[in-house]
Amino acid sequence: MSFWRAVAAIVWKDIRAELRTKDIFSGMFVFALLATVVFNFAFELRVPAMKMVAPGIIWVAVSFAGTLGLNRAFVIEQDKGSLAGLLLAPVDRSAIYFGKMLGNLIFMVVVEIMLLPLVMIFFNLPIITPQHLLVLFLGTYGFAAVGTVFAAIAVNTRAREVLLPILLFPVLIPVLVAGVKMTGALLDGEALSTAGNWLQLVVVYDLVFTVVAYLTFGYVVEE
Repeated sequence: MSFWRAVAAIVWKDIRAELRTKDIFSGMFVFALLATVVFNFAFELRVPAMKMVAPGIIWVAVSFAGTLGLNRAFVIEQDKGSLAGLLLAPVDRSAIYFGKMLGNLIFMVVVEIMLLPLVMIFFNLPIITPQHLLVLFLGTYGFAAVGTVFAAIAVNTRAREVLLPILLFPVLIPVLVAGVKMTGALLDGEALSTAGNWLQLVVVYDLVFTVVAYLTFGYVVEE
């Protein structure tokens, strides 16, 4: 089986499994929605304009929901024994990484597609624009690229639900800060080019960590 056919097969396996059980998506969406609603009520009467806090709320909701999804994705694989089966398959370990990463990315993007209209209604902000979607996608890709590796590390530990965010969030600080800065600039009516340095940071972050994950994933899962 070719590399990309193996990747596609793993992605399709994860999607089909999720369509049957909806274990990952339902938890991610409910968590993101609750976080958004709670923050909305917490800040609505305390800040002069919701656009001051909306970028942080969006990225916190997305990152927490994404962490929950990453944890569930690998825990389910581990409990069913399918992760061991994947490792025994005659495919490159990096194909497993890209398959799992793209599956996680798809789940996060679907949650964001459902969440953004609600954010727009709650905060009365023009959050669904091509520039906003580009920023959100780049940040989400970086999250999935890094998170997939750390989820693979944490799944074999006893305290995996606690260990994943402890490992993941310090590494995610650059992309989360950049995402908040770019989203805030766009909500202030500025062009994305005014936040060019942050955009470059996210692009470089995505590329670097994709390469690092590609090179190290085989060692991580075998250990």
